[in-house]
Amino acid sequence: MATIQIADDDARVQYSQAVVANTTQLTIDFPFFDLDDLNVIVTDAAGTDTTLSRGTGTGTFAVVGVSVDDGFSGGYITLGDDYASATDTFTIFRDIAVERTTDFPTSGPFNISSLNTELDKIIAIEQELETKITRTLQLADSDTTVDLKLPNLDTRKGTTLAFNATTGEPEAGPTVAGVTTVGALAADIATLADIEDGTVATDAISDTAAIASDVTAVAAIASDVTAVNANSSNINAAVANAANINAAPANAQLAADWAVKVDGIVDSTDYSSKAWSIGGTGVTSTAGAGPAKDWATETTTTVDGSEYSSKEYAVGTQTRGTTGSAKDWATYTGGTVDGSEYSAKYWAQQAANETQSQRDVYYGAFASDAAAQTYQTVTNGGTVDAGDQYFNTSSNIIRVYDGSAWNDAVVSTTGFATNGFAIAMAIAL
Repeated sequence: MATIQIADDDARVQYSQAVVANTTQLTIDFPFFDLDDLNVIVTDAAGTDTTLSRGTGTGTFAVVGVSVDDGFSGGYITLGDDYASATDTFTIFRDIAVERTTDFPTSGPFNISSLNTELDKIIAIEQELETKITRTLQLADSDTTVDLKLPNLDTRKGTTLAFNATTGEPEAGPTVAGVTTVGALAADIATLADIEDGTVATDAISDTAAIASDVTAVAAIASDVTAVNANSSNINAAVANAANINAAPANAQLAADWAVKVDGIVDSTDYSSKAWSIGGTGVTSTAGAGPAKDWATETTTTVDGSEYSSKEYAVGTQTRGTTGSAKDWATYTGGTVDGSEYSAKYWAQQAANETQSQRDVYYGAFASDAAAQTYQTVTNGGTVDAGDQYFNTSSNIIRVYDGSAWNDAVVSTTGFATNGFAIAMAIAL
């Protein structure tokens, strides 16, 4: 049996393509000694790795078309799943178990084939180690010897890897959270750099530094600036009305003259509102009427020779024709106001007296004699007299007071009256 050839190759191959399950063949371009030596990893576009196992069905791979000598060579890998994305990467690599399965005798025939196989495995394992070493962090051949041990676990947790500025040895760097935060601000930092170096605005930050005290002053009145901004529409309106605002003092003085001037005319033709209200030097009316004050308060004489003032009509004693004042109509109770009619107060008191007179005789509805009597003497403020009546809600019969006791007005709806007076009162009510 021929031996396999171990060339100076990397026992690792990658493919990036779409794969059809159980159909697409991915070539194995390195020798191996056992089917279990082969490993397959699938990496998607997001960089997530999935390790497949040898077998059939979902999540597996199969080895087909290999040649067998003292080991395996050639052949293909097929996958048990469809991978439709052309960005998926399939890594096939060899990983030989580090163990010795052959022991040579100290005498007798020497098995050259077994020896060659063992030597081939040793070389293959060395190739794998070489591949792993070249894929790790390492010093350049020309570099100074440096201790590359990592910091202890608790020291490096949540940090980035950094190298000491003097020794170049590995050490814990900035935290991952801090680097992430800075990374998120990368665009803003780049913009600030452009502002400072003039790419966006020449020395904008330096110019701001030159007026730092002014910026500080504005910051101290930030709430005032906010208030001004909130009232910008009113401020714009004030600017648009600047001419009217400038004229306001003169107009205000004129308004003051119209309001208070009493000893002369304001504009050579009219008196001020105050003059017309309270009277003043030279205040007259072309119609013969007095000032507003006279119309409001005069009680001893007519204002213009024909009419009384508003106060006179309200509270005075003079009459126009045969009609009394408003005060007389409202309050007079001693007799007629104009020789024919009583005042409103008089008629109101008469009605009240009549109502009270009725309440003194018929009290209303009560549950008992005691309740009716209490109403009359306490609530109504009267006395219980012979002939007084109330409706008893317990017996549904009118009760009449005879001067010493309460009695039913009638015995029943079909009975006879206890006395003629009670029947007459019941019918009247």
